[in-house]
Amino acid sequence: MPNIGNLDGVPSVAMSTVISIRDLKTHCMTCSMRELCLPVGLEREAMHQLDQLVSERRRFKRGEPIYSAGEPFAALYAIRLGSCKTTVLAEDGREQVAGYHMPGDLLGLDGIGHDRHGCQSIALEDIEVCVLPFGQLEELSHRFPPLQKNLHRVLSREIIRDHNVMLLLGSMRAEERLAVFLLNLSHRYHDRGYSATEFVLRMTREEIGSYLGLKLETVSRLFSRFQQEGLIQVQGRAIKLLDTAALRQLAGQHG
Repeated sequence: MPNIGNLDGVPSVAMSTVISIRDLKTHCMTCSMRELCLPVGLEREAMHQLDQLVSERRRFKRGEPIYSAGEPFAALYAIRLGSCKTTVLAEDGREQVAGYHMPGDLLGLDGIGHDRHGCQSIALEDIEVCVLPFGQLEELSHRFPPLQKNLHRVLSREIIRDHNVMLLLGSMRAEERLAVFLLNLSHRYHDRGYSATEFVLRMTREEIGSYLGLKLETVSRLFSRFQQEGLIQVQGRAIKLLDTAALRQLAGQHG
């Protein structure tokens, strides 16, 4: 089973280390995540300009913030390796998990409207991100319409994801929420070239519960129930989907 997002084989560096892109062999044109990120479909000149824009990459250790709520907004962050969660503070002061992000996803979109980040992004494992200064990205997108279209597509994707989460929390039973969550991860891992049926849950049971609006005890009980019913196999955080058709039926999906 592939080790999703680890930096094995990469020399260890201090947290939040800035690495000049000139010292790295991988650029947008050769990055394995380019078909999921802003470079998708760009011609060579636009790709070259985007490469020049990505002036640095940063690495963060597990548990470190990529950015915090209230920080001035200056850049978007494209995940190249690893995964992270975004969190917001609920009205009662509790930290609510608002999103789970993996390679190819863009972080920081929450800061565009008010020039400050409205949520916090925390590394769930060692992670590497490409830094995209937003002012320069806007200028470049005006020069290359396909890049602007890709940026709009990313924004639209985030809006749709938010709507789906609202639907998830507002109208689905607990078992439906967990089934949808697992199927969504399956789809996203498949899009990234990994196994669609075997993957590692980087979020804890408690974090999954926070994201799905469920108590920790409910999440643990559902994982046990799904395993007893032969839908999944669980070993720690490693998950194997044994019956995706049954999961889709449980989630109200077809096909």
